[in-house]
Amino acid sequence: MKEDSALKMFAALSQETRLRIVRHLVECGTEGASAGEIGEKVGAISSRASFHLSALEQAGIVTSERQSRNIVYRADYAALGGLVSFLLDDCCGKHPDVVACCDFSDCC
Repeated sequence: MKEDSALKMFAALSQETRLRIVRHLVECGTEGASAGEIGEKVGAISSRASFHLSALEQAGIVTSERQSRNIVYRADYAALGGLVSFLLDDCCGKHPDVVACCDFSDCC
């Protein structure tokens, strides 16, 4: 991942509602969710949710697909994984103390 892409993603994720949206979309899995559903879950009216979703999509963190009358949003797992790899590999150089803090056994 290039540094400018990582910076766009970090900037998009540095806002509370956007971080909540990404967490929710990760939980939704490949099924995704509509802007209205997302807004309801994260406590944002649908127009605000759409605004935040647009920023996340421009940063490459979420994708969207029109399904009939709705737009379904999904987390881009490859992009999120790339961001984590960027932190571990490019920024931290796989420093053993940093990698040791990344216990992924609880999540999988």
